[in-house]
Amino acid sequence: MIRIKKSLLAASMLTGLFAVPTLDTPALASKHEPTHKIDVVAHRGAAGYAPENTMAAFHKGVEMKADYIELDVQMTKDGHLVIIHDNTVDRTTNGTGKVGELTLQELRALDAGSKFNPAFAGERIPTFEEVLDEFHGKTGLLIELKSPELYPGIEEKVAIALRERNMDKPTNEKIIVQSFNFESMKTFRQLMPNMPIGVLTSSASDLTDEKLDEFATYANYVNPSQKLVTKQVVERVHARDMDISAWTVRKKEEVKPLLDAGVDDIITDYPDYVPHHTQYRK
Repeated sequence: MIRIKKSLLAASMLTGLFAVPTLDTPALASKHEPTHKIDVVAHRGAAGYAPENTMAAFHKGVEMKADYIELDVQMTKDGHLVIIHDNTVDRTTNGTGKVGELTLQELRALDAGSKFNPAFAGERIPTFEEVLDEFHGKTGLLIELKSPELYPGIEEKVAIALRERNMDKPTNEKIIVQSFNFESMKTFRQLMPNMPIGVLTSSASDLTDEKLDEFATYANYVNPSQKLVTKQVVERVHARDMDISAWTVRKKEEVKPLLDAGVDDIITDYPDYVPHHTQYRK
């Protein structure tokens, strides 16, 4: 659930050369209410039911009433934004090679569906713009910049694509941008001061008080691997006015511990594993 954070305003601490404008809109909702809806995020689309990061998987996530679809953005050799998780095409397509060393035309010629199931033969690697145009207004978007250190300028390209579609207004769009690369997210905060930002981690060393304090200067979400999630971690994140999204649920029995811990969002390959409109009570 998107809520405007005071950490948006604190983002100006990042640099003396960039001042974050004061938001002139009220908060969308009080944060961390005694009862609070858990948002369901379809990981790489509903990747348990359709080939990940394809239009088929994203449509399945919407069909299953996920609150968000999660997608991974990388860049082609010729500078186009495409949706794929791995840095190579080998695992999910019938091709080989690094994403950043292939042109858009070469990537689009690949079959991104058959390896999952022959029924999905012909699914293609979508472009970022195609996904925005197809799902804008239909569902929330959790946009991960995948390995942005490999793609100089990818933050600017993503920001431009969002602005061109008037998707940079968090008061009326459910959009979050996240990455494991914290410097990339600081850059994105400067480019789009009002865009909700998430930091991804699989390391307990990123959940110390010192690190959480730092994240709170520019991020709205701390999104750890589910193995790191405890009620205490959730409370410490909430105490810094941030939300917490846990990843990646692939078994039904993994849901309840996250609900009990009080997470805000559950990122899952199987959106139907999380009862719709589930709530927790603090």
